[in-house]
Amino acid sequence: MTDPAPPDAGDQRAVRLEKRRRLLEAGTEAYPVGVPVTTTIGAVRDAHPQLEPDAHTGEQVGLAGRIVHVRTTGKLCFAALQAGDGSRIQAMVSLDAVGADSLAEWKAVVDLGDLIFVAGEVVASRRGELSVAVTGWRIAAKALRPLPNLYTELSEETRVRSRYLDLIARPDARRAVVARAAATASLRATFAERGYLELETPMLQVQQGGASARPFKTRSEGFDADLFLRIAPELFLKRAAVGGLERIFEINRNFRDENPDATHSPEFAMLEAYEAYSDYLGIADLTRDLVQRAAVAVGGSTEVTWFDGTSFDLGGEWDRVSMYPSLSTAAGIEITPETPTAELVALAERLEIQVAHPIRGKYVEELWEYFVKPSLDRPTFVTDFPLDTSPLVREHRTVGGVVEKWDLYVHGFELATGYSELIDPVVQRQRFVEQATLVAGGDPEAMRIDEDFLRALEFGMPPTGGMGMGIDRLMMVLTGLGIRETILFPLVR
Repeated sequence: MTDPAPPDAGDQRAVRLEKRRRLLEAGTEAYPVGVPVTTTIGAVRDAHPQLEPDAHTGEQVGLAGRIVHVRTTGKLCFAALQAGDGSRIQAMVSLDAVGADSLAEWKAVVDLGDLIFVAGEVVASRRGELSVAVTGWRIAAKALRPLPNLYTELSEETRVRSRYLDLIARPDARRAVVARAAATASLRATFAERGYLELETPMLQVQQGGASARPFKTRSEGFDADLFLRIAPELFLKRAAVGGLERIFEINRNFRDENPDATHSPEFAMLEAYEAYSDYLGIADLTRDLVQRAAVAVGGSTEVTWFDGTSFDLGGEWDRVSMYPSLSTAAGIEITPETPTAELVALAERLEIQVAHPIRGKYVEELWEYFVKPSLDRPTFVTDFPLDTSPLVREHRTVGGVVEKWDLYVHGFELATGYSELIDPVVQRQRFVEQATLVAGGDPEAMRIDEDFLRALEFGMPPTGGMGMGIDRLMMVLTGLGIRETILFPLVR
């Protein structure tokens, strides 16, 4: 890792360590257990939005912040204090107000980056800048490393590896965190209005399942067993549905051993929801409502404005296209669930499309991504996927060879997926057996037979619609950021 601090950071650290030692020798804590804060920088700014130059309010405050700018003169020192939300206020430390010893101590031990508590009157400087005329101060936490240059943009590598510096230096980093919190709160509020219960299901599982993905493996010495980090909560949420919990959701972490790229992270946040007596059409309406409300919570409107200024509208009804007809139109040849695999293979080879662990449905999906996906910009539900790639989904009620599944594409990438859930335990066992054949053929993403889940299904699960949506990808839609920017602390090499 490249240290984001300036080249002389080592020398500065030594100087700051010496200042720490000096504080301790003088009986002053460099890291006190607390400081007598009475208000926040943001609250002071809200209370005094516009003061005339040299104005005095008479209001005495105690507040704390990080020094992001400091200027020292003979009898007066200035410091810009920044709160965690990015709001700033000026601290003025004068000889007349604090005395010679305190001013000398300020000059001797205070550095850029330190967290400082100041007490004094809220005033305006001669230039009209909102300030605290300091009558007392103390170190709240001594910074041993210098901040990066706050007037030079941090590199992307520094931003993701040292997010703490990114949050200090860059308002957009703080905005992304606030936006994510608002979106997640909105999702939970929408579910609460609809009578859903929020559940928590196991992260450690004895068997991978619930999605087609390569799992991470770990070892439990206590259980003397190999375990998997979950790739999805689906099979446990369905167990809860069997138990009579008819409207349920979970927002939590999933783990998949896949290469990171612009839309994938090995560790990511996932929303899954299940509604009894609904289907994939009803759950599509729920998903649209969730996304649109989250957009309003983040930006005040379903018209999303990204951090780079790009705007597009998530409002209204969303398009729906069926996979096979849309592929046939775009490719210029008819492709149906009955199209021989050999014809699909030949077409894929002509187009130099690589398909790992090929089965017929995977060729269809890869061809669809080649021909159709690039044309999707508006939010679009792509429906009716091949049967052999969807082992947990109910077969379509009227169209042979496809299942009642949709993928939601927004601005060119997949955001969510939804099913009419397969609840017939006999058919589900057949699907698992077919998946086991793929496992034997070397497909690391295929599912295994889960006997405990099948046993649960045999007690009866109601007709159900289910959906899953990546929270990180939702934030990509709402902010325009890459996935490494929407995750606060992404896994990096």
